[in-house]
Amino acid sequence: MIRNLTPHPINIIGPEGAIATIAPEPIPARLAANTVSAEPIDGVPTSKTVFGEPEGLPAAVAGTWLIVSQIIKSALSERTDLLVPAEVVRDDTGRIIGCRSLGR
Repeated sequence: MIRNLTPHPINIIGPEGAIATIAPEPIPARLAANTVSAEPIDGVPTSKTVFGEPEGLPAAVAGTWLIVSQIIKSALSERTDLLVPAEVVRDDTGRIIGCRSLGR
């Protein structure tokens, strides 16, 4: 089973152009984030985002895969049940319309 824990539908675009959509769960997974001020550069204010623990991310369950954002997958590299959209497909204006696979 694949569960989509991003806030939007994930469109998987097949080789013939067919689209399979994986609908999002009601509550997306997120990383807690806190923005703090950093040293200005040439008088321009800068900030740093400090990420904390995941919110809304269930424990791993055998046979269940979770689609999450790349930032969550990167922060939890030890989790083998996390997937991210891969091989992104864009329309003529550059807007992402789907992906060709899910990255492990």
